[in-house]
Amino acid sequence: MAEFYRKKKKVCMMCTGKKVNYKEPETLKRYINEKGKIVPRRITGNCAHHQRVIAREIKKARAIALLPYTR
Repeated sequence: MAEFYRKKKKVCMMCTGKKVNYKEPETLKRYINEKGKIVPRRITGNCAHHQRVIAREIKKARAIALLPYTR
């Protein structure tokens, strides 16, 4: 019989206790791809609520020029 491989579910980093702030661009860079787009939650493993929080913080950091809009 064929054995099925079950992929490990990704855990939301913010639910485990890590905080994201717009003043820390180094932590926000892990949620942005090389073109400058926000990485979707199916790739990062965040829950829907915290993905919206991350997107809001990235947009704040872009507005005050801590993060670039494009690479």
